Amino acid sequence: MSLPGKVWFVGAGPGDAELITVKGRGLIEQADAILYAGSLVSQAALNWAQSRCAIEDSKDMTLEQITTWLIDQAHRHTTVVRLQTGDPGLYGALVEMVRPLDQAGIEVGVVPGVSSAMASAAAAVESLTLPEITQTVILTRIEGRTPMPEHESLYELAAHHCTLCLFLSITLLKEVSRALLDAGWREEDPVLVVQKASWPGEEKIVRGTLADIRERCIAERITSQAMIIVSPALGARHWPDIRRSKLYDPGFSHRFRKAHPSS
Repeated sequence: MSLPGKVWFVGAGPGDAELITVKGRGLIEQADAILYAGSLVSQAALNWAQSRCAIEDSKDMTLEQITTWLIDQAHRHTTVVRLQTGDPGLYGALVEMVRPLDQAGIEVGVVPGVSSAMASAAAAVESLTLPEITQTVILTRIEGRTPMPEHESLYELAAHHCTLCLFLSITLLKEVSRALLDAGWREEDPVLVVQKASWPGEEKIVRGTLADIRERCIAERITSQAMIIVSPALGARHWPDIRRSKLYDPGFSHRFRKAHPSS
């Protein structure tokens, strides 16, 4: 009896099909079966699939139905792809899907993808880190139907005053603003919201403050698939001056370049 095939969990990226990795595209091209998250993944990514490839949409499936489909296809085919939005390891239920495959003796692999957090910053031409302003990025969400673990409330994380990238929280902007204000942020602190980052013709970029970002998003009818970024580095492109990175400072030595102090 032949061994089962391998199931690959592939990050499709944030929306633009061209933002998938070269390896991810290659697996789509050679896949015998693909299960894609139809509510979040652009169907353009499936254009690279072979005509004989079995393709199924998982948007109305339960976890058990997803894993049953993957196991069944792995017993029929060599290469099976589970195509997920963004990166499989971020809010992608990766471990929940892998455990039944492990129990079934099916080999798995993971191909990372571009997160909507990075795509949102890119869309707005923002840096998530800035020398002497913030060197830390927290990827999180506010508590909704899914409870947060102890010590991971947004209030506690916001107390660090670093960059916060908030997933799955756009319908809770009032609670987001309240948590940050309670943690010491100011009403005038900038907020960036990007809906469908990188999706051709569908991307929306909204800028505001903790005081008005909710009203701005309501006006733009943004209620889903949106990234919220709050950071002390937002808007630095237009500041009169910023601290330079040591890596490119002529007065800073490293193993590839000797310092050249200014006269």
